[in-house]
Amino acid sequence: MAKAKLAESGRKAAVGEPDIREFEAFIYREVRLLDERRFEEWIELFTEDGYYWAPALPDQESPLTNISLFYDNRSAMQARFARLRHPRVYAQIPHSRSCHLVGNVTLEEADPKAGAYRVQASFLMLEYRPGSEQRVFGGRYEYQLCRQADALKIESKRATIVNCDASFRLMAIPF
Repeated sequence: MAKAKLAESGRKAAVGEPDIREFEAFIYREVRLLDERRFEEWIELFTEDGYYWAPALPDQESPLTNISLFYDNRSAMQARFARLRHPRVYAQIPHSRSCHLVGNVTLEEADPKAGAYRVQASFLMLEYRPGSEQRVFGGRYEYQLCRQADALKIESKRATIVNCDASFRLMAIPF
């Protein structure tokens, strides 16, 4: 695959070149769906074989070599969110509320002819459950995106939190 390195997001896109604003808008919508608990719509942003991964080690290269905080394909995502919506999930009564803040979005690689893009971004996620403490997670996203029928889809999303190797209590909502 012919790839162009595109870390410069401050310049105007040339004709036929990907525009960083499209990727920013896609990511902003993606995390908003999580914050609004629109989980089924969030899953639809993924390709059929897409997955979400949050490594448990800062330099973890594969979800298959170590345990991960999250490693969900579409069916695992559907099961996770079905559990979250179940009326007897006492660990989520009341349910978590979250707010994601995303910035520093960069288009790292692009192959417009193949419709393949690698995008990175920094994030902060605030999570709160009434009766519990507020938690803040921060780190980097790395997306492998593809264009299907004129829409962007997530082939993979890696969320590496800064303190991924720390000890955590139950996490229900993806970062």
